[in-house]
Amino acid sequence: MKYPKKIRTYCPKCRKHTQHTVKVVKKRGRGTAHPMSKSARQKDRMKRGYGGHGKFSKPAVSKKPTQKVDMRLQCDVCKKMHTRGTGFRVKKFELV
Repeated sequence: MKYPKKIRTYCPKCRKHTQHTVKVVKKRGRGTAHPMSKSARQKDRMKRGYGGHGKFSKPAVSKKPTQKVDMRLQCDVCKKMHTRGTGFRVKKFELV
């Protein structure tokens, strides 16, 4: 999919339509979760001692065919960066 490098869209900071620069950032994986989050503490507790590790002994399910594009829009006026929606799935993404 080809997408323009600059688009004119609404800026929530300026509260009006302005020119925005489109940037694609790398999606953060599951390993970047906070080390003391509830699931991380639960995993550490399950991994202690003998026996199975419950839900942590199963392989991660990754059967999705494509990655979601994490697209950020930066306002050229106030330099505030924001996202639009939750992204979309596409095999190829190119800024033109």
